[in-house]
This record gives sequence, C-alpha cells and structure tokens, in this order.
Amino acid sequence: MKKTTLVVMAAGIGSRFGGGIKQLEPVGPSGEIIIDYSIYDAMEAGFDKVVFIIRKDLEKDFREVIGDRMEKRIETAYVFQEMDDLPAGFTKPEGRTKPWGTGQAILCCKDIVKEPFAVINADDYYGKEAFVKVHDYLMQDHGFGERMEFCMAGFLLGNTLSENGGVTRGICSVDEKQHLTKVTETGNIIKTDTGAAIQAGDGALTPVDACCPVSMNMWGLTPEIFPVLESGFADFLAGLPDKTKGEYLIPTIMDELIQKKKANVTVLKSGDKWFGVTYKEDKPAVIRSFRELIAAGVYREKLFD
Repeated sequence: MKKTTLVVMAAGIGSRFGGGIKQLEPVGPSGEIIIDYSIYDAMEAGFDKVVFIIRKDLEKDFREVIGDRMEKRIETAYVFQEMDDLPAGFTKPEGRTKPWGTGQAILCCKDIVKEPFAVINADDYYGKEAFVKVHDYLMQDHGFGERMEFCMAGFLLGNTLSENGGVTRGICSVDEKQHLTKVTETGNIIKTDTGAAIQAGDGALTPVDACCPVSMNMWGLTPEIFPVLESGFADFLAGLPDKTKGEYLIPTIMDELIQKKKANVTVLKSGDKWFGVTYKEDKPAVIRSFRELIAAGVYREKLFD
C-alpha cells in the first residue's frame, strides 16, 4: 500500500505574534496546540509519517512540547530550515533576518521524503475535510504524463480571515476541470461588514469576492517537486536584487509551473472554516473555536489518550 507523509512547516519566526513561538501556544483544553489537531486529522485520514520543518534553535522546545509525544504515535522526522542552507556559490547575506520562504522549507525535505506528501503550516487549523481529500488524491495513480500532477486544498476566502488585522492569501483562479490556472499572492486582506477587502496603505479598500478560493499552503505533492525547487531556488537567489529581503514561495513556484505547462494542480475545495494565530489577539478566538468543535463532538476533550 502506498505510503503518505505529512510535512509541517514550523520554522517561521512569528514576528506578527509578538516574538513568541506561536506554533507552540496551547489552545486546547488539555494543553493541545494547533499542530496536535492537524496531526490527529492527518492520521485519521490515513497519513503514515510526519516530518517537522523547524529551525535548529527551536529543536529543544519543539521536541518537549510536541515532538516527543508524536514519536509515540506516528513515524516522525525533523529537518532544519536555516538561512545559510544555500546552493553552491551563495552565502547568507549580511542583514538577512528570516528564512527564505516555503519553497526553501520544502526543499529541506528532499533527502528524507520519498513518497507522496502533503504540506501544511504549523499555525493553521484546516479542518478534517481537506486532509481526507488531499490524502485520497495522493493515493490515486495519476500516471506519468508530460506534466507533474499535484493538488491544493482550496478554502473560501471568507472562511480564512482574521478578526484582528490583514492577512496574506494566495487568491486562486480555477478552470472547469478544477485545475488551478493562476494564484496571486495578495496582502493585507481584511474582514469587512460586507465580506472582504484589500486595504491599501492609505486605508482605501478594494472589495474582493469572499467566496473565491484561496491557498492556505496546504499542498499535495510528490518527490518530483524537489529537483524543480532546487534549480528554482538558485535562479531565485541569482535574480534577487536585495538579498536581505524576498522569499521563495510555493504559491509563486506553482504559478510559474502552471504558466509553463509543467504541472497540473487540482483544487480540492473545502468548506471548513480556517483559524489560526496570525496575531496574538487571535488566540482567545482559536481557544473558543476548539471548545465549540469539542462540544459538537468533532474532537475529544483530551485529544490523545
């Protein structure tokens, strides 16, 4: 039987959360963190292994808070995303203060992930439906055509907004085959009385359809992506005018592959409501949301016995 892996991106600094390690903040009634619920849902959907992408300086805290517990329940591995982990000929620029983005994060897994895999953010709650749909897609045989075959969980924009500030979302265009045709990284999207809008620096609002599908960085991929990421990362660095800024991002990479007709990305729509701790002020709402899910019977009071 085909094996599938869940890759959890947890190397983010979490600057908008106020400097804390937001991925390790307890939100469940028995001290659970968001990653607990994601791994629980992934295991229930059929994933066999979890790989955590973290920074080396987070390893001790990460293992104590979640890693050691998960190792008793599912095959577990770690990879480290560091700013100086660069292709030959490149060095970390002076003044760089954050990792190189989700593309570099996934590339860190190339030596240990040999099977179809899903990628998620550590600080996002995705709901059960998306894990089932992505896992089922990865278990299917998509053949060996001219294009790589990937998938993405698509969430309704209105279900992914924060009450406490603007968020960045990959706004998606989808064709009649449910293939992604374009993804546009769009920043500072806020919740409004009528739905959603992009807020400019001067406060001006541009309405955006709250029912449009967006990427929440939940992708279903295969190891075919690693050589693409490796060569693309070198090209990205070579073309970056200011190497203290800029990130190598999966939505942008996927968009380029689609436009060059090198990949099909099937959008698997989910009606579940996203929530996460983008801002420190989000935490009470996340705690309340998990309480509601437990009261509805979606999860147990103590997630893992």
